[in-house]
Parts: sequence; C-alpha cells; structure tokens
Amino acid sequence: MTIFIDAPNWPGHGHLWSHLISDTSFAELHGFAARTGIPRRAFDDDHYDVPAERFAECLAAGAQQRRSRELVALLNAAGLRRRKRSRLAR
Repeated sequence: MTIFIDAPNWPGHGHLWSHLISDTSFAELHGFAARTGIPRRAFDDDHYDVPAERFAECLAAGAQQRRSRELVALLNAAGLRRRKRSRLAR
C-alpha cells in the first residue's frame, strides 16, 4: 500500500499541480488526503490535484515521488484508472 505523487509540473489556474494516487484503493487515497488536509473537492476521478505549495508536505507524510507516466501505469495495473468523460457527456 503506497501513495504516489508526481512533480508539480501541470499548469492551471495560476499554479503548478501534482497528482496524488494510490496503487491500492480509493479508500487509502482518501484517507491520506484527509490526514494531510487535502480537501475532498481536489479529488478528480482517480487522483487528487495537489498545488505545488503542498508537494513537500505530501512527501514528508510518506508519498513517494514518481514520474507522471508511472502514475498512469500504476493506476492501470491496480484497476483504478478512470478515463475522463467528455464534458458533453457530464
């Protein structure tokens, strides 16, 4: 059971963002987010969006840094990957 995070290199809304995932379950991911004060509204289908300002805090809490491609591979291997739906389908 591990939580993973990529480097904050995704721009949006005036910030750089990281993605926080679990390779085990969404329950593990939600628990980690709650313990580190990341709000549930930051959950986006299969990961949490984490601002660069919180990156070091996540590492200190036990998240392991991986490349973005590795996060996708880990989600796929765990069966937790949820593809984005078209905005029109929402």
